[in-house]
Amino acid sequence: MPRDAAVLPAAPAARSGFALPRETGWWLLLLPAFLLMTVLYLAPILQVLAISVTEPAPGLGNYERLLTSPGLQRVIGTTLRICLITTLVSLLLGYALSYVIALASPRARRWWLLGVLLPLWISVLVRAFAWVTLLRRQGLVNEGLLSLGLIEAPLPLVWNEFGIVVGMVHYMVPYAVLPMLAAMREIDPRLLAAARGLGASRGTAFRRVFLPLSAPGLVAAGLLVFIVSLGFYITPAILGGGKTLMAAEWIKLQILDLVRWGMGAMLATMLVVTILTLLGVFSRLLDLRRLFGGGR
Repeated sequence: MPRDAAVLPAAPAARSGFALPRETGWWLLLLPAFLLMTVLYLAPILQVLAISVTEPAPGLGNYERLLTSPGLQRVIGTTLRICLITTLVSLLLGYALSYVIALASPRARRWWLLGVLLPLWISVLVRAFAWVTLLRRQGLVNEGLLSLGLIEAPLPLVWNEFGIVVGMVHYMVPYAVLPMLAAMREIDPRLLAAARGLGASRGTAFRRVFLPLSAPGLVAAGLLVFIVSLGFYITPAILGGGKTLMAAEWIKLQILDLVRWGMGAMLATMLVVTILTLLGVFSRLLDLRRLFGGGR
């Protein structure tokens, strides 16, 4: 026993000899990731910011165009409108899918998830051209409506904002489903049963119990869908037919076609600032939720 007692206290001391100092150890662990982020992410962003205030002349002239250029304001308005519509439609469809998946049996849940995730394995370029095939004037949708006698002439379903929204919603629904499903899976089904047992109808139980508890997932999904939608390029370029310019396509036009690097870098910088602002607001909301006890 005395020998064991002498050995046991020595073990922590031996381990502590190889441990990093508590004050600086975590910095050394994060240093490789920080350097990688600096080289591959922060440095290009800072270069874009520098171009936006130096080309074609030093100053804030490019940013003044945000207030004076009707064409640029129209592009920004179109981008925000399409992204908001895409976010709302994706949330509606995604919430319904998430609700069904969350309450389904384990076997059915696997099939539902496969159907939701399957579009993510298909190239966005292939999906965009598939929607062109379906929605064009001689496409399957118009031909079907004409054959049923529901319309007399083909509808303009593609190469406009409607086609862009359809393609973007198809792409973004899985991204809306996953955060909401994660939040819904944390909800105890017995809470709904208890509400029903206390006399609440299905609608009341959903509105007063399920919907508030799933709200964090709804907010996270909305933020994710909106942020990703802001940077869409291929889908609007193909389904918009060049008639509806969004921010990413306008940046490409300025840099590659018009060789106006300053203007393109300015709008790219504004996109980054908008995304960081949204992330900051969302983080603040989460902190407030924890502060008032909502994160328990």
